[in-house]
Amino acid sequence: MTTSRRTFLRTASLAPFSLWIPRAFSEETTLQLARSVPEEQGVTATGILDFIDAIEREKFELHSFMMLRHGKVIAEGWWKPYGPEFVHTMYSMSKSFTSTAVGFAVAEGKLSVEDKVVSFFADDLPATISENLAAMRVKDLLTMSTGNEKEPTGVMVKEENWARTFLAQNIAHKPGTQFMYNSAATYMCSAIVQRVTHQTVLDYLTPRLFAPLGIKGMKWETCPHGVNTGGWGLSIQTEGLAKFGQFLLQKGQWNGRQLLPVAWIEEATRFHIQQPGGDKKDRPKAQNDWLQGYGYQFWRCQGTAFRGDGAFGQFTIVLPEQDAVIVMTSENKNMQGQLDLVWKHLLPAIDAKSPQVADLGRLKTLALAPQQGSKTSPAAISKKFKLEANALGLNTAAFSFGDGVCSFSADDHAITCGLESWQRGEAAFPGTPPRLISGGMPKKPLPSKIAASAAWTDDQTLVMQWRYYETPHSDRVTCQFDGDSVTISFLNSITAMNPKAKDARAPLKGRAAV
Repeated sequence: MTTSRRTFLRTASLAPFSLWIPRAFSEETTLQLARSVPEEQGVTATGILDFIDAIEREKFELHSFMMLRHGKVIAEGWWKPYGPEFVHTMYSMSKSFTSTAVGFAVAEGKLSVEDKVVSFFADDLPATISENLAAMRVKDLLTMSTGNEKEPTGVMVKEENWARTFLAQNIAHKPGTQFMYNSAATYMCSAIVQRVTHQTVLDYLTPRLFAPLGIKGMKWETCPHGVNTGGWGLSIQTEGLAKFGQFLLQKGQWNGRQLLPVAWIEEATRFHIQQPGGDKKDRPKAQNDWLQGYGYQFWRCQGTAFRGDGAFGQFTIVLPEQDAVIVMTSENKNMQGQLDLVWKHLLPAIDAKSPQVADLGRLKTLALAPQQGSKTSPAAISKKFKLEANALGLNTAAFSFGDGVCSFSADDHAITCGLESWQRGEAAFPGTPPRLISGGMPKKPLPSKIAASAAWTDDQTLVMQWRYYETPHSDRVTCQFDGDSVTISFLNSITAMNPKAKDARAPLKGRAAV
């Protein structure tokens, strides 16, 4: 441990770091990152194009990609209908931001990583406090070594008081000794920050991190008690992720100001605890990016890199040795495979002996294919149907066709699909958007941004794709027409990753209204 780190950790709670906190956004703090071309920053553009080719050839679904070298963006692209102006759900990439909020609170002397968790929740403690629960520190929350017998998030999010539920779980192991992935532990970090600052993590980070870096438009889900979910629930733009990665690469410095102590960044991103597991037949431990050690809500990677990551491939990869940052938003099941392509194509492109000039114009034309098929069918007749009783509480469904679009509505929920093209809109259709974890969202769906497309796959079958382009996910909606009846079936993209799984929404059945 370096002298600066030891000094910081020993004195942080006694001598708060002097933070520069802007009172409001200014023109200075809303500027984009500087742009450059790969060759000027010692990167071969052909390696970047090889990466894009491999992503599409191996059928990984990326939504955005950005690569920085020496603090400048050298490549960027969004797969339509995703775009730079839209936020994207981060899932567990949110954890790294929560960790950073803890870092600011430590730097300001509001808490220490050695503080006991029970000290913050006097009103939520169980009647009997076990020895292990009493010993649990903030540091154990950060390193996912709380000692829980079972991962408690699924139980926690079903209750009204999440902190009380977490503290009531069995702590079977001595905290700090065993790693177990634990999103609820990150929620507890968020709750602690709110207890000591009287602000949500989002509000607390805004003047300290988001405003100085010029990041706007971010959103964060909350629990029933108004605490940001911490371990998930943040939505942010791709460039916001890239700025965060550059901030970490610069060890807390931005535009000549030290926003967060160097020692905290070093402490948060270093190896703290080993994940369980070892060599496997198809992959040795040294090539497994989930077995390189864990920090304070950051994963160590192969080599000297570290990252924040979220389900389905939300990545901020920081490469200190190469002075580079790589950011991706995605919907992929095989996240290790996605990282493998980074190591295979992008890493060798950095500091190539003779960087090759290549046109990256292709990155401006990236797109996810809309629904394919035919734009017309004998069944393409505008019609309204009365639905049988269903769990979604819908009474009617209607279809109309014309001018290159198909308009679908159910009760007062309307979605317009481009025929073999994307059509943007917004709707709060019941049961949407798909999500991996239930906690943090209101029971009644809020309007979601939707890009929709449709096509006829045969004379009687209309398939709609509803892509929720501020999330990783989509719905495939199949409408089977048979005379005066229709059956509308749903398959969300999370369920589709498991061939044996079925969508929780039962098909809607209806007959033509008289």
